[in-house]
Amino acid sequence: MPARTNQVRGTVLIHIRDADGRLGRFKAELEGRLPNDEIVWLDPSTQGGLQGVDVFIRPKFTTADGRSADSLRLVQVTAAGLDDTELSAIPSGAMCANLYRHEHSIAEYAVTAAALLRRGFLTQDAALRRGVWLRPIGNNGIPIPSGVSSARIGLIGFGHIGRSCWRLFKAFGATIGYAVSGSGSADRDLDGLTWWGGLDRLDELFESSDVVVVALPDTAQTRGLVGAHHLELLGPTGLLINVGRGPVVQPAALYDALAKRRIAGAAIDVWYQYPTDENPRLPAEQDLGSLDNVLMTPHMSGVSTETYQARVGDIIDNIERVRIGLPPINRVK
Repeated sequence: MPARTNQVRGTVLIHIRDADGRLGRFKAELEGRLPNDEIVWLDPSTQGGLQGVDVFIRPKFTTADGRSADSLRLVQVTAAGLDDTELSAIPSGAMCANLYRHEHSIAEYAVTAAALLRRGFLTQDAALRRGVWLRPIGNNGIPIPSGVSSARIGLIGFGHIGRSCWRLFKAFGATIGYAVSGSGSADRDLDGLTWWGGLDRLDELFESSDVVVVALPDTAQTRGLVGAHHLELLGPTGLLINVGRGPVVQPAALYDALAKRRIAGAAIDVWYQYPTDENPRLPAEQDLGSLDNVLMTPHMSGVSTETYQARVGDIIDNIERVRIGLPPINRVK
């Protein structure tokens, strides 16, 4: 039997398992831009059943999927994370790609959160609803707040998300920035940063920064990386913004630092425990929701129309690339 190639001629059979509804909202656009291909929308609860399928678009790939895939060329993951993708189950001859395009939306979140918290808008809003005007005008006991442009920005992780955050902070006038990452600067362009180093400079970053943005994945190396010692270095005027993964920051240490005002505040978009259909739950064991110096959002920093329109475009581009025998963009296997 001749070896398979990754080229698909003519009509492509595409199966989509839209388990979380990400793509369903863009169904008309996806189908309209692939009018000559056969697109099948699967029941999200199914596994397997991929006989004859060329492209499988999904948030999850299992061993059962791999066993039934006899002509698969591309597994297109619908997000950046590969947590539910069994790469070893993807058959020989098939490729796998993930999607990004969320970095600008995440950067918007980070800068917006920094502005809200540094200028005290959350507490002012809550007070004004009670008829209390928290203004420094005419009240010398209330300090005049600082904006984003004067903040020293620390970035933990300087990949596509960290770099996008820094570019947007710069657009708001920030001029001092530090970054640490697993690779360090590796002789690459510093992109206007004051310095960029390895994770061994984490203490220095916290001590030097007014706003620290966490943009690291959850790995064995990063889990619990940020603890009480680092938050102490950030200090009572510092802010922490986590858009990476919750477990990178130790939850008890974070709660204690916020509750005791060892740091000024935090914006948290990524969490320690997530709900299931059968089990809605709070995002952490600690009662962070009782604190007035926390902005809490349900993993929404990268969710925007712009993100998903761009991802649909990348999915279509990858199908066209596979059709003519080219590897997909963002290939991970």
